[in-house]
Amino acid sequence: QVQLVESGGGSVQSGGSLRLSCAASGVTSSRYDMGWFRQAPGKEREGVAVIVSDGRSTYADSGKGRFTISQDTATNTLYLQMNSLKPEDTAMYYCAADTRRWGFRPYYKYWGQGTQVTVSS
Repeated sequence: QVQLVESGGGSVQSGGSLRLSCAASGVTSSRYDMGWFRQAPGKEREGVAVIVSDGRSTYADSGKGRFTISQDTATNTLYLQMNSLKPEDTAMYYCAADTRRWGFRPYYKYWGQGTQVTVSS
C-alpha cells in the first residue's frame, strides 16, 4: 500500500524559501519515479520537478535555478527546496509516485493530499 503525505507548506513573502517534504510509505526509490506537482485555482496541475528511479532529476522551466528536488532513501522522504519564491508560485503542491515513467504528465498512480504554498508580494 503506497501512501504519500506532504508537509512543509505555508505562507511566505516574495523572495522567501520553503522546503516541502513528502513522507512515502510502500515506495522503493529504486523502482519508483517521484515528482512534485502544483495546481493553482482555475489552472491545470503542472509538474514542477521529477526525480526518476535512477536518481536523475528534471525541472520545469518554472522552477529551474530556484527549486531543488531531492530524496532521502533511508527515510523514504522526498523534498522540494524552493528558494526565491514568487507570488506566481502560489498553489497546492502535490507529491506523486509511479513505477511508470510519466515525466511531467499528471498521470502518476499515487498522489498525496497536497500542501498549500502561498507567496505574497
